[in-house]
Amino acid sequence: MSNKVHQKFIELVRRDKPFIGAKELERLEQKFSGNTLDIVEALIVDNLLPHKEACRLYSTALGYAYVDPLASIATEEALEKIPADIARKAQCLPLYIIDNTLSVTLVNPDDEAMVKRLAGITGMEISPVFSLRSEIHDAIEIYYSTEEDIQAILSELAETGEALLKEYSMADLQSLSESEGLIKIVDAMIYFALRERTSDIHIEPHQEETVVRFRIDGRLREMLRLSKAIHRALMVRIKILCDMNIAESRFPHDGRMTLPLGARKADFRVSVIPTVEGEKCVIRVLASSSKKEMMTLDKMMISQSIQKPFRRVIQNPNGIIFVTGPTGSGKTTTLYAALNEINEPDVNISTIEDPVEIRMEGITQSQVNNHIDLKFSTLLRSMLRQDPDVLLVGEIRDLETAKIACEAALTGHLVFATLHTNSAIQAIIRLVEIGIEPYMVAPAILAVLAQRLAARNCDRCKVAFYPGEEELARFFDDAEGITDVRFHFGQGCNACRGSGYMGRVAFHEFALVTEEMRSLIAQNAGMTELTRAAKKAGYKPLRYDGLKKVLLGLTTPDEIDKHTSVELAV
Repeated sequence: MSNKVHQKFIELVRRDKPFIGAKELERLEQKFSGNTLDIVEALIVDNLLPHKEACRLYSTALGYAYVDPLASIATEEALEKIPADIARKAQCLPLYIIDNTLSVTLVNPDDEAMVKRLAGITGMEISPVFSLRSEIHDAIEIYYSTEEDIQAILSELAETGEALLKEYSMADLQSLSESEGLIKIVDAMIYFALRERTSDIHIEPHQEETVVRFRIDGRLREMLRLSKAIHRALMVRIKILCDMNIAESRFPHDGRMTLPLGARKADFRVSVIPTVEGEKCVIRVLASSSKKEMMTLDKMMISQSIQKPFRRVIQNPNGIIFVTGPTGSGKTTTLYAALNEINEPDVNISTIEDPVEIRMEGITQSQVNNHIDLKFSTLLRSMLRQDPDVLLVGEIRDLETAKIACEAALTGHLVFATLHTNSAIQAIIRLVEIGIEPYMVAPAILAVLAQRLAARNCDRCKVAFYPGEEELARFFDDAEGITDVRFHFGQGCNACRGSGYMGRVAFHEFALVTEEMRSLIAQNAGMTELTRAAKKAGYKPLRYDGLKKVLLGLTTPDEIDKHTSVELAV
């Protein structure tokens, strides 16, 4: 790296970020012997500069664009151009191809000799961009990770596999968990899961083997089979990462672990339970700003007939807005997209979650802690003394939390919350069933958005087909004579691992609470009356929105049946 680039970077930091003292910069220059890249990463790790700002300043000094490879998508076509071993040696990652030009991110994009060698290897023109060394290293491990890599590590452990079955003392277990082989297998499994866009990793002990399944696009897929001999040691390694009691295997454990991912970190929620064959572990991959950018309402493919009234209702100064659906249906993502819409410097937004899965600038985020009896209701009561304008309650589980949330909505606060219900209208009924008086629910509630996540057709291999009358009858009242309706399905390809699905798409139903509905709620009306009144204001069930997504070619009829109730058919 040239001295000119180094001097320019230091000048930019001193000019744009004067709060970083000259002594601090001198200390970093001495510590890293003037290595500019090490200084950049140290500024980020020591929280002296935000990640985005540090990379912006360095890329300006360098004269090359900055790309975060962990937030970008490297295409299979590009990855095939540079083998993994060359990518590791050259510290580079191919990103995408446009007009026979391969975009490659490098630690030193101004290394002309390296760019020429890559051009010779790929037979293409190279467009270099810049990324941090740690980001490129971790991105290579993710994008080039395969089942074969994990099997190779397992082969190394095969010779010691039988020894892992014996009983160990506490000290032996601690030592075993730090062995290079186990560290490699856990890291490789997580990198592979991140590559495959996994939401949950299931590590399940069976009689002869340990099966590893990934939940991808809402569907569980078997990915690996491991020797039962290493299962106990694997659990020990994961428990230590989560700060769990490694000696206790008779009771369930819940914890979290954080692993470095570039200059930032990736968070995981871990659950371990005892079974007859050993401990089963499920690792939830939490949303991370280092992995993907904040989702907005515009990017969520919400139907315009729902998005427009939803956008209007979140601008209200007070009231409760619910987002409902089962675990893993994207409720938190939708809520944060809504918060992002109204997040302004003059609005005080506070959240209470279990756990905090998405970090957002400009809002106050709090997390419940059951170990010290820090509950939703306790935090919510205290947060109301913090002069909030908008509150997000991660989940309403009990009468006390529900009552405080309703009171907050009636005293001038806008409250966002989630409930586990099968439909939007059921959320209103649930509040009354929890124990809130109907006269409080009626004026407090503004609207309810229910949603489900379905697997999305793979764009690379999807094909159209014309369904028969019998299949059309499942979705249309009068299917006779309908001939021009086209559905789509994925045939299966390398990109989607033969599944025909790639990514997710959401179905929604939106119930706007009208004055007629408020009157019915106050009279403790049932589902039938409330649904009838909601339909007058444009309410349509989940299956209706699901069918719209099918007709757009985004998903299949099978996904409608899988995620919505037949009773709600249009």
